[in-house]
Amino acid sequence: MGNFPADRTDDPSRIILQSLICMLREKNILSRADIEDLCDRVAMRAAEAERDPLPCSAKAAAVAAEEMMQIGEFVGHLYGGKHLRR
Repeated sequence: MGNFPADRTDDPSRIILQSLICMLREKNILSRADIEDLCDRVAMRAAEAERDPLPCSAKAAAVAAEEMMQIGEFVGHLYGGKHLRR
């Protein structure tokens, strides 16, 4: 599990998102499989950023996919859950 770069740790939106995902997992509202699905969806948006019906920049989508993967790994290690599907 990697560390978050300094330029990605002081954005209030990211802090809220990270905290929300952790809280929802802690309360068993989100399962580990749900978080994996979210990671897959973000990665899919990154791969198809040019054709995405919800406009976003390809660079921002790639950064989001990387961050979501790191959040997923962090939450998986912190709260456990069933093994990864892959």
